[in-house]
Amino acid sequence: MDKIIIYGGEKLKGEVRVSGSKNASLPIIASSLLTEGWNILHNIPDLADITTIKKLLVSLGVQIEGDNPLRINASNITNCEASYDLVKTMRASILVLGPLVARMGRARVSLPGGCAIGARPVNLHLKALKDMGAKIDLRDGYIEAETSKLKGAKIYFDIATVTGTENIMMAATLAEGTTLLENAAREPEVVNLADVLNHMGAKIYGAGTTMIKIEGVESLHPVEDTIMPDRIEAGTYMIAAGLTGGDVKILECEPAHLDALINKLNEAGMDITILNGGLRVAGGKKIISVDIKTLPYPGFPTDLQAQMMVLMALGNGISVVRETVFENRFMHVNELMRMGADITVEENSAIVRGVPMLRGAPVMATDLRASASLILAGLVACGKTELSRVYHIDRGYECIEKKLSSLGARIERVRG
Repeated sequence: MDKIIIYGGEKLKGEVRVSGSKNASLPIIASSLLTEGWNILHNIPDLADITTIKKLLVSLGVQIEGDNPLRINASNITNCEASYDLVKTMRASILVLGPLVARMGRARVSLPGGCAIGARPVNLHLKALKDMGAKIDLRDGYIEAETSKLKGAKIYFDIATVTGTENIMMAATLAEGTTLLENAAREPEVVNLADVLNHMGAKIYGAGTTMIKIEGVESLHPVEDTIMPDRIEAGTYMIAAGLTGGDVKILECEPAHLDALINKLNEAGMDITILNGGLRVAGGKKIISVDIKTLPYPGFPTDLQAQMMVLMALGNGISVVRETVFENRFMHVNELMRMGADITVEENSAIVRGVPMLRGAPVMATDLRASASLILAGLVACGKTELSRVYHIDRGYECIEKKLSSLGARIERVRG
């Protein structure tokens, strides 16, 4: 099994380009199920999760060619079942449910797996589809959905769910009548999906707000479109630059998507400059401890909580990190403590007392963002850090060791 080896102590300097967004690519790839003909998608990242959803679509009878651009033709769907073997590794596989039910009138999708960061129930997706007239059964670990024709409905999400908003937004494009999504997720990835669907001929209004209106249409047509940059990857490199006291230009990202992080890094003593098509992050003389509370967008992203905790581990005081989006998302804490961090977890909060230094150690990734935090910790730790279970990082970061190496980090992948 592969490992990543890091020798800490190098300041990151130079330029790094951000890849296309994983969390935007997955629903947009799934949206190809709504059309006949060839969809062409640019800026698709080379990630394990992308490979998984491509395999899933091929199992449904979809034609797929190339990588970037990715060409997808769902003219002849021959199977409406997303099997457990494919779905178990990636929760986002649930995103084929809405498009299949909308276009084919039926779907059988395994209950999802993915990162072990707490319960992310799909009941909100299922309740919405029921409200739109679908018959839903849970049987043998599968969701079975069937309808003659989805009907527009008023949907209220008890929790602002990103995949729920995306799934039902896709389903509603081909429903009869108008659908209103209340308390919808506002993430930029939702907006990117809505833009692509509108290019396909959908009628979606209000994406990026808590109220989305979708007027159903008879059919959609294929498009050629481009995936937005990955704001979580960009944020990870921003934190890495500040953490190491470096000076890094992060190119091909959208600073407006990173306001919450920029504000916190400014508070923590980093110097951030907005550039044309990106930004520059320079580390300060010291790291100032700041409190963090994760929230749905436009709040501080839960997907950057673990990385920010590494920064706070070297702060000059005490910070409190509150996780309000997912429970059980502090699994990186024990590994950081093995490296010398002083962290105490109390329910959904972590109290982080800054220490003068971290020490390299053998550590193990427990989920995607935890793996990124351990790599960041290795960049500033004294000595050698050896990260195992790196398949987690490959789900969401394209060539992270190569990109960090280009900035001066001493990091390499050892094939196992």
